[in-house]
Amino acid sequence: MGAKITYAVTAAVLVVYFVLVGSRGLMLIQNGTLLTVTFGVAVLILPVIGIWFLWKNTQFVSRANRLAAELDAEGGLPVDELKRTSAGRIDRDSADEVFARRKAETEDAPDDWRSWFRLAIAYHDARDTPRARKAMQHAIALHDGKPVRA
Repeated sequence: MGAKITYAVTAAVLVVYFVLVGSRGLMLIQNGTLLTVTFGVAVLILPVIGIWFLWKNTQFVSRANRLAAELDAEGGLPVDELKRTSAGRIDRDSADEVFARRKAETEDAPDDWRSWFRLAIAYHDARDTPRARKAMQHAIALHDGKPVRA
């Protein structure tokens, strides 16, 4: 629940920032000179990109949470079997061992979104965020019946 609150607060702060930046861009455009109009348009591009990025990330998180809830209802969420250090960090060897099992599971069932979901969690536990995100995107696409790039 803490992560959801943090995400909501961060998103709200970003939206306020985008509004402020956008208003400054409009003020520059209203000034009417070639230079201020050019800067105004350039400034307006930043909030547009930011809103698009925020929207895509919110969609991704929402879809991943939907898959997690469905997998939980089926009793298929992976059990946390990772060893941790005294500081609470995940032991690297333990994460690698679980990852190897999840990868083999995914290779055995490459069209099953559940195995890709569990692989994404294993990537995340192994601190490989880019691959975790790609594996989760793959799981979402398989779940939704969309074409999946190899």
